[in-house]
Amino acid sequence: MTRPQKPKNDPPQKRSKKPTLFLTIAAAALLVGGGAATLAYFLTRGAAPSDLPVGVNVVPQDALMVVSLTTDGEQWNQLRRFGTPQSQKVFDQSLAQLRDRLLTANSLDYEQDVKPWVGDEVTFAFFNRANSAATPGGPPAALPSPAPGASPNLLPPLPTPQNTQATLIVLPIRDALKAKVILEKPRTQSNPLTERTYQGITIWETQQQGQTVSLAVLDNRLLLVANDAKAMERAIDTHQGGAALAVLPGYRQALAKIQSGPSFGRLYVNLPAAAATSPGRTNPQAIAAQQLQGLASTINLESEGVRFKSVYWLRPDSDRRHIVRNNARDIASRLPGDTLLMVSGGSFQQFWQDYSRGSAVNPFLPLNPQALEQGIQQTVGMDLQKDFLAWMDGEFSLALVGTPQNPPQTVPYSFVIMVKASDRRTAEASFKKLDQAMAERYKLKVEESKVANQSVVNWSLPLAGPTITHGWLDGDVAFLSLGAPLAPSLIPRPAENLAESETFKRTVPRELTPNNGHFFVDIERAITAKSLPLLQIPPGNRDLFAAIRSLGVTAAYSDDRTIRFDVFTALQKSEATPGPLPAPTPPAPGAGARPGSALPEASPEATPAN
Repeated sequence: MTRPQKPKNDPPQKRSKKPTLFLTIAAAALLVGGGAATLAYFLTRGAAPSDLPVGVNVVPQDALMVVSLTTDGEQWNQLRRFGTPQSQKVFDQSLAQLRDRLLTANSLDYEQDVKPWVGDEVTFAFFNRANSAATPGGPPAALPSPAPGASPNLLPPLPTPQNTQATLIVLPIRDALKAKVILEKPRTQSNPLTERTYQGITIWETQQQGQTVSLAVLDNRLLLVANDAKAMERAIDTHQGGAALAVLPGYRQALAKIQSGPSFGRLYVNLPAAAATSPGRTNPQAIAAQQLQGLASTINLESEGVRFKSVYWLRPDSDRRHIVRNNARDIASRLPGDTLLMVSGGSFQQFWQDYSRGSAVNPFLPLNPQALEQGIQQTVGMDLQKDFLAWMDGEFSLALVGTPQNPPQTVPYSFVIMVKASDRRTAEASFKKLDQAMAERYKLKVEESKVANQSVVNWSLPLAGPTITHGWLDGDVAFLSLGAPLAPSLIPRPAENLAESETFKRTVPRELTPNNGHFFVDIERAITAKSLPLLQIPPGNRDLFAAIRSLGVTAAYSDDRTIRFDVFTALQKSEATPGPLPAPTPPAPGAGARPGSALPEASPEATPAN
């Protein structure tokens, strides 16, 4: 077989050592990043090609998501140590099921049949099927009809996140000769195999579980497997000179900013494509207005949990700009040490502007900003922009604070918002207007009281005691608490504060300094607090959440187009060495297979993928 010419714009790739990703954890990190703030990333130059996963050289740029997974067994065993006995059992069962679908069902064993030849990582790329079928310069093409043929040697059924998505798996071949010997062993396989040629590359195809599964080998260096024929063809087109993810503007630079040595995982999300295919977010104009390019993350396993370093960047040609203000400083030190959850930022005004802009395309944002503005107008007759956001241009936090055991109050927690006012006179006028609305519209008792010789205002329901309190901290930080009375824990500034608590210091990333805010949640305490109905976890998910101790996020603007954000998930863990996975499920009996030719003849000069 004639080896295809390498594209001129695709330099030779060295393999970085042991990068990749566990898909479930990556998805969780993405949700955290999207829910905590609108984030973006740094565009600079100079990352070496060796910083990229090998697979991204054949992945088209319009892939929805690309995940690279390490093949280092020690790292996977380290991951298996995390969690409770219950969550570890569930995780091991999931790994065993994946092994049985990909390997056992095809009479393969990882240690004997894959490990001897596979490279350091495996890349998974996911596409919308409409995109995978769109060949450059032409309309979507129909899938070919496979003809009867011999049984394949290695054509595993592929897990698909959604029925509308096509999946491409790229396995780097470290030793082509070993791969050829192993993969050509006779297998037990009953499905017919067809063979065709595309752009000089042989593709083997079969039908498995109602979908066409394709396999091809490129340059004796990469083994490609896809559950969509056109996804396979587009990977070959990309390998032969098409627009690859490896040369996407900003992608290489993004990974260079977050890659610091070997990592467990790397992730890329095509933000415009993901937004366009998200349920309920189909406004092309709104999506285009965001001018987003991509989100990239690396995942590292540490002794106490998993750390994600991420970036999110705008298109190089975008005319949109971020206001670079990393103003978050000491707001966490104003909260009590028993705070369960906190979100903070450098400017509430800017945060709300970014949140409102992002709500047009982000399906994960829980609050509709337009609905909130209308609700404030209808309930208290005030304008969110003029009466509140006008003076909320300083550091802020929103937090959920627990109260001591067996408190006398009927509500054993308090929600509190703090904002450093840019104009105290305007803020005081807004609070006075709000007090009047509470008294006149809802007949609440509004009165002043003293806490540590400092005035606060309480809104009380009859016979219920104070339920809402607002006042000032250190002259320019306004606070409003809802729930159990919290003012005595805030005034004066608490000696045992959140910023100095061991859980906060252990969880919230500190590398990004200065920064634009944090997200923190003490999950271990929250799920065991029976008095906190807002944080009650559905029974089916309790084992998963019980494996997590706490979670922290730190975000920082890098420049006017990009933002960094780091996430750390502190996990329960066991010091015991993980045992073997559950025993494989034997494959169903099938017809004997003939020796195949999954790999072309290996040439002596073939470059291994390390």
